[in-house]
This record gives sequence, C-alpha cells and structure tokens, in this order.
Amino acid sequence: MNNLAQERKYRKLITALSIIIPIAVAALFGINLRKLGFDVEPFTFLPPIYATINGVTAVLLVAAVVAIKKGKRKLHEKLNTLAILCSLAFLLMYIAYHMTSDSTSFGGEGVIKYIYYFILISHILLSIAVIPLVLTTLMRAKLGDFKKHRKIAKITFPIWLYVAITGVVVYLMISPYYV
Repeated sequence: MNNLAQERKYRKLITALSIIIPIAVAALFGINLRKLGFDVEPFTFLPPIYATINGVTAVLLVAAVVAIKKGKRKLHEKLNTLAILCSLAFLLMYIAYHMTSDSTSFGGEGVIKYIYYFILISHILLSIAVIPLVLTTLMRAKLGDFKKHRKIAKITFPIWLYVAITGVVVYLMISPYYV
C-alpha cells in the first residue's frame, strides 16, 4: 500500500477516534455505577495516581524533545510511545473514577475560583483538540514523512504539554476539596 492510501486509512481512523473518544468520555462521565445500583467500591484513590501520570507524561514529552534534538530518534520514539500510553492510562483511570465516585466541586472563592475554572476549561478543550494532533503527528512519523511530522509536532508538543501540566495543576487545586 502506498503512502497516500495508508494516509487515507489513518485519516479515517484519526477522525473516528477524535470524535468517539470525547463523546464516550462525556457519556461515561455522566454515568455513576453506584447511583445506578451497582455494588462497586468508589475508586477514590485514583485522582493522585492519574495526576501523577499526567506529570510523568509531561516529563516524557520534554525528554522526547531533548532526545530528538540530540539525534536519538529511537529514544524519541520510545518516549513518545510511553507518553501516549500514559495518556491512555490517565483516560481509563479518569473514566473509572468518575463512573464510581461522586464529582468533587471546587471550593475556592474569589479570583482563585476564576483561575481554576479557566485552567480546567482550557485543559478540557485542549485535551479534546490534542487527540487528532497526537494521532496525526504519530501517523506522519509512522509514514516516514518527517518534514510534515516536525511541522505538526511543533504545534502538538506545546498543547500536549499544557494538557499534561494543567492536569496536575487542576488536581492540586481541587484536591483539598475531595471528601
């Protein structure tokens, strides 16, 4: 299969995942298994774990950039693969937490409340936007189109890094209000 045909195939998959993942997360976010009568323990232990995973993702992303700048392409590839796996682990834990636990409201007042919601909303919106960016960046690398890979990676990297870091910040800001 030539690159153009492979790219079309990948594009369809990227488009599907970029639509399905946010819709699935939003749908599952609204389902609380305990409130539906299922006898499950709440996964209240997960937020610090998935916040840590966001922090690890940020470190992996920075390390991947350092690796490629030093010409270590295989290391760069491995670090980015780990970052993708960390993001996937975060997503699964986030869904599991929200499907078994009551949502926590931010209790801060005044300016800090506006800062929190700005960070939270920008985090959520950019976490949706980063899905097709990460997948397209990955596709470009897998197809060996490194000129286009570098071009989109320059957009993907800061957004993905922002999402990873703000995931930690959101957790730190809301953690005092967990029950």
